[in-house]
Amino acid sequence: MSKIEVDQVDPQSGTTLTLGTSGDTISIPAGVTLANSGTATGFASIAWQSTIVTGTTLSAVAGNGYWIDTTSNACTITLPASASVGDQIIFSDYKRTWGTNAVTINQNSLNFQGYTSPNPVYDTNGQSVTIVYSGATQGWIPTVDDNVTYETAQSYNIEYLVVAGGGAGGNGNGGGGGAGGLLTNYGGVALAINGGTTYTLTVGAGGAGGNTGPADGLDGNDSTITGTGLTTITAFGGGGGGTAPNQGGSGGSGGGNGYSNTGSGGSGTVGQGNNGGSGSGTAPPAFGAGGGGGAGAVGGNGTSSVAGNGGNGTANSITGSSVTYAGGGGGSTNGIPGADGSGGSGGGGAGSSTGPNPTPGTANTGGGGGGGNSPLNAGGGSGVIILRMATADYSGTTTGSPTVTTSGSDTILTYTGTGTYTG
Repeated sequence: MSKIEVDQVDPQSGTTLTLGTSGDTISIPAGVTLANSGTATGFASIAWQSTIVTGTTLSAVAGNGYWIDTTSNACTITLPASASVGDQIIFSDYKRTWGTNAVTINQNSLNFQGYTSPNPVYDTNGQSVTIVYSGATQGWIPTVDDNVTYETAQSYNIEYLVVAGGGAGGNGNGGGGGAGGLLTNYGGVALAINGGTTYTLTVGAGGAGGNTGPADGLDGNDSTITGTGLTTITAFGGGGGGTAPNQGGSGGSGGGNGYSNTGSGGSGTVGQGNNGGSGSGTAPPAFGAGGGGGAGAVGGNGTSSVAGNGGNGTANSITGSSVTYAGGGGGSTNGIPGADGSGGSGGGGAGSSTGPNPTPGTANTGGGGGGGNSPLNAGGGSGVIILRMATADYSGTTTGSPTVTTSGSDTILTYTGTGTYTG
């Protein structure tokens, strides 16, 4: 091996000096320091820009470092439209003002931490951000940004079914309880939620039964989904069935009237359920109370021979199979065997005036309780909340012990009691 010792090497002609030929490896031993007093290109180094960025926009170039001054305004930084693995860019808070006027990163169609949207936002005073391009899958990844979480919560879509608690049946020739309100976007417009945000899911209880008559049935309780940035989703509890001479209660679906009230039954909520049925009046031989409204149909009217049936519920396949929810409770008579109203499909309880006690609404369907003329009235069924999302998006972070199932490429969470889901 030859050794050349010189203090300086210059090109024989021109200004370009070439070391080796294509395919050669130039080795620099350990302990050697390369001091660059000029301009180096083609290396993974950062060229800090001498001009301080004070404008509202910046088109960033790979390999550069930028001082960003947001004293007077926020700044949106647009990343390059194309990038190679290993490209680096650095942004630094020049005046420690990003907490007042934030820096937003326009990804320019490339991924940032695996997502194309929404744009990340840096809003902490004194931040310095180094991003490196890792390839098409994850895209730009921060290697320094003072935060190990996503700078902007990533959103994804879910579908939901929210059913409130059903109303209890009335006691004393009482009307059937109205079904709990039913809200769903399954098969429609999906709801966007944010990753990292915790959403509270409150499952409404049915109106309590066990009250001696004559007494109006208690209304069911609301079911809700709440969380930061989300318009609260509220399904209203079903209206309790009325006792003679009272009207059924209003709610998601309305309760049926007591037998002697021939006016309109309890009012349902548009988009959630239907009205309860009216009573027959006092014409003999039977005094029929109205049935509670269901999510799919109004409650039946009582007549002089039979009580009104509960309105049918609505079928939904969010779990992967068709299940009917939110049926109204059947009304009762003044003691005519076989003349009491049946419960609506979807968990509605049957009325009873001759014993045994009327049937409660089925748990976790939002069904209304049956009306009674017996010692005790029947309670409404509790509600349910079901979420469906792509399994790839499912975070696995829950409270309240929901049942977790899958259908195709989706994960389904069924809450029969109150809990949370963190996106």
